[in-house]
Amino acid sequence: MDEDKLSEAMGRGARAERLLNDPLLQEAFEMLERDYIRGWRDTGARDTDARERLWQALHVVAKVRSHLGSVVSSGKLAQRELDALAHGGRKRLLGVV
Repeated sequence: MDEDKLSEAMGRGARAERLLNDPLLQEAFEMLERDYIRGWRDTGARDTDARERLWQALHVVAKVRSHLGSVVSSGKLAQRELDALAHGGRKRLLGVV
């Protein structure tokens, strides 16, 4: 990956980390999860469609959180690769001296 793409990945990772640490977004995730679980628990015995939609919604919240976590991880990896390139090039990054 070239340095521009690494820098872009690093910036995206930093933004994703700020989002994940933002109290308002944390509150939104927690509220959605709580409301979906409560709604699922309160459905009638025969309301399988509602339970299925709530289950899917709950998993979408988890997928958004997981995606942001993946972007954070990719950004940290890009940062390490940029650091390695700045201090000895690709050989050092790959463990070859």
